[in-house]
Amino acid sequence: MGVPVDSLERPIARASSYLSGSRSPASMHILVVDDDAVFRTEFSEMLSDDDHEVAQAPSVPKALSALSSDDFDVVFTDLKMPRQSGLDLLGEIRQRWPQIFVVLVTGFATVDSAVTAMKEGAFDYVTKPFRMDQVRSVLGLVAEERKAAAPPGTAEKPIRVARRLAESFDCPILLVAGQSPRSPSTGVEVFEFDGQDLSRVRTAVESFLAPRPRAGVVLDRVDRWLESRRLQDVLDLLDQLRTAVEPHGPFAVGVDYGRLSAQQSRAIRSVVAAPMVHGTLEALASPIRRRILRRLKGGSASFTELMRAAELNDSPKLSFHLRRLVDGGFLSHSTELYGLTPQGRVVLAMLHRVEEGATVLGSDHVVFVTTTGASSKR
Repeated sequence: MGVPVDSLERPIARASSYLSGSRSPASMHILVVDDDAVFRTEFSEMLSDDDHEVAQAPSVPKALSALSSDDFDVVFTDLKMPRQSGLDLLGEIRQRWPQIFVVLVTGFATVDSAVTAMKEGAFDYVTKPFRMDQVRSVLGLVAEERKAAAPPGTAEKPIRVARRLAESFDCPILLVAGQSPRSPSTGVEVFEFDGQDLSRVRTAVESFLAPRPRAGVVLDRVDRWLESRRLQDVLDLLDQLRTAVEPHGPFAVGVDYGRLSAQQSRAIRSVVAAPMVHGTLEALASPIRRRILRRLKGGSASFTELMRAAELNDSPKLSFHLRRLVDGGFLSHSTELYGLTPQGRVVLAMLHRVEEGATVLGSDHVVFVTTTGASSKR
């Protein structure tokens, strides 16, 4: 059985959150998975008191059922449960819903087990018994990552993106758009798509690529595809299309970030990213790792200095993030100090570009910003 959250905190959570200003940074849809009904209920109530929408599941099968029928931002799951563990659930979520943030909760396993879970894709972990301010800190990191998922950028017309790619890569481009542009463009073929039957897009792309060793594809207003279908269905298609286009040429996806949740925009950017830059995106994926990189821009730092910069008081957690950066070739580590490698400086520059609204994710994989204008708002 799990260890209950501090029972003295729950009855006054709602009042104290208003008075202290320590409410969660943004409302999220959260799934709490734990076989201990008491802990599950208390934790869910505390999250609800912080204005989150919360659902509960007592087991991995029940959690998978909930995840299949609704979209969640975060899953808090106990690490040790009967029959199937939190690690089993983590594996399923990473495979089927990679856009969801998974946080492990444990009162049984050692911190080493939780760190292992992070290696397998968990966003973070908390250990029982814990205080709600620790949970709020983790959700603050989630909110920071959600915000980073859709940086501001200058809107571009899809026909201009298609024309630029056709010229840069010297190959024909298929533009999948709601309607044909007013003036045709050399090297750009348009497939009009109303956003309804996604199989038509797959067929059109396959037919366009089949006779052409060099060719590219631009998809306009993918956010519209989400109006009547689940996010995962769109992500699956984007992954299939990216894989199909990759041997031929460039692949670009246009989205109106104003019409997407942070969860949706983060997931789309992730699935469109070229495999060649996955390592770099992984280095930037965690707010904690971004804080470390920014601190090292000013020069080498000790473990203690990086602990302060990362706003952590958990040595194993900091060690995990430092090891990921060192193993990725982004940091060097002497006896006392950590510093940026040349590759780390490139990553830091990329971080700056992302924060400034840059859209290029790889040499030939692009997510660009597009808008519909006031007249076509939903």
